[in-house]
Amino acid sequence: MTDNATLQSRRQTALPRGIGTAFPVFTQRAEGSELWDVEGNRYIDFAAGIAVLNTGHRHPKVMEAVRAQLDGFTHTAFQIVPYEPYVAVCERLNALAPFSGPAKSILFSTGAEAVENAIKIARAHTGRPGVVAFSGAFHGRTTFTMALTGKVAPYKKKFGISPPGIFHVPFPTESHGVSVAESLRALETLFRADIDPTDVAAIIIEPVQGEGGFLPAPTELLVALREIADKHGIVLIADEIQTGFARTGKMFGIEHSGVEPDLVTVAKALAGGFPLSGVIGRAEIMDAPETGGLGGTYAGSPVACAAALAVLDVIAEEKLVDRANAIGSRIKAALEKAALRNDIAPIAYIRGFGSMVAFDIVSRIDGSPDAATTKKVIQAAIADGLILLSCGIHGNTIRLLNPLTISDALLGEGLEKLERALVAGGN
Repeated sequence: MTDNATLQSRRQTALPRGIGTAFPVFTQRAEGSELWDVEGNRYIDFAAGIAVLNTGHRHPKVMEAVRAQLDGFTHTAFQIVPYEPYVAVCERLNALAPFSGPAKSILFSTGAEAVENAIKIARAHTGRPGVVAFSGAFHGRTTFTMALTGKVAPYKKKFGISPPGIFHVPFPTESHGVSVAESLRALETLFRADIDPTDVAAIIIEPVQGEGGFLPAPTELLVALREIADKHGIVLIADEIQTGFARTGKMFGIEHSGVEPDLVTVAKALAGGFPLSGVIGRAEIMDAPETGGLGGTYAGSPVACAAALAVLDVIAEEKLVDRANAIGSRIKAALEKAALRNDIAPIAYIRGFGSMVAFDIVSRIDGSPDAATTKKVIQAAIADGLILLSCGIHGNTIRLLNPLTISDALLGEGLEKLERALVAGGN
């Protein structure tokens, strides 16, 4: 039998170091909220493939839909011979759009593709080149989305100067000492010093920053951005790639603010582990590009579309929006209780909407970010059979992304493992 050490050695020989892996643990099978490695070790999954598996590993309804599609066809290229599942997914997304008025959607394969095409659509609609994003944001690893991403290491390091026309303003969060007023002043300064707002095609923002540290965008900021966008004819893009499809206790994270975006990028949880992404937008904006200007050979794979239709059914039938809120409340209660203990790694700033919850690990001495202890906690967790992820600009945030279909029993077991990992990190 192949073991983890052998596979890790093969990986290091065959793959470049540019692709990172959190753990030297190789998956053999997975079901629901659990997975097993090639050595038979069991893990509770609090990562869900980075928020992809909101409906869990291999949900029976998703697998049934995929098998049925495999018996029909796997690929034609939608631009050559179209197919009904693509149209059906777009119809479903249009009905879910978090804005009023007619909507249209288009499908791609990856989140980065969705973001790049949202910018293309905004530029076609406005005839303008500029884009404003936020520090700490993550929008992808392609050359253009890397430029939008508001973090240098590791995403921009060694890759040269970013394409022109992209500007960043500070993302407001109390933990970083940046207020909404300061962010908006920075945007005003940008409009005076670097680019006129009439040259800006789009402002793109995550309703909750993912890689940046699970930092919710303040409603005050989103309201102001909507007003600025309306005033200057700028397209407001909500990047919902990590926040979408019930994760935050709403279908889309932007819905917590009541602000309506113009375009929404989606991916990750849309197809239950199959590669599918998309852009949902106001119909008049979506129709701006010329015929043939959008698309992709594998974009809107029929197999992924079949999975997505099943995922959307599961979210509705199993009431996963409500389930996300219930899970999040239980997690926060457990973390708040743990935070009172003095024998664990000190935790602070428990936060998040629904089941998109995070907390920071800080120094016992001065409360500063403690990345070293964070790594210690994560390693203790994996050794105990719990998969955790870190994030944030200081590397001291632990994010919890368990499937929304997780049972109460497995959730409880996972929280117990988390508490033990925090104890290990505190020693």
